[in-house]
Amino acid sequence: MAQYDVFVNPSRSASEGIPYVVVIQNDLLNALSTRMAMPLALFDAATKVPTALCPVITVKGKRLHALAHYAAPLPAKALRRPVDNVIAQASALVSAMDAVLSGI
Repeated sequence: MAQYDVFVNPSRSASEGIPYVVVIQNDLLNALSTRMAMPLALFDAATKVPTALCPVITVKGKRLHALAHYAAPLPAKALRRPVDNVIAQASALVSAMDAVLSGI
């Protein structure tokens, strides 16, 4: 599993509104049994969200909001096969984590 791989949300109860999660953990930490992941949520166009904290990420043609403030470790074994990789959008994810950690 690689950094910025996208997986189907392993939580069935939350998967309707949050269909995917993206691994943001660096590959150097792959020996750990968990992966830091950020939820990718569906929002309608009328919903206002702070884009610095919740940037738009495109996965399989769908526009989703990354919820940096909900990033959390997930068991690596719960993440099966990646459905996409969003390394091209990494700067938006890193900036969102910067907003969570340092407020910038």
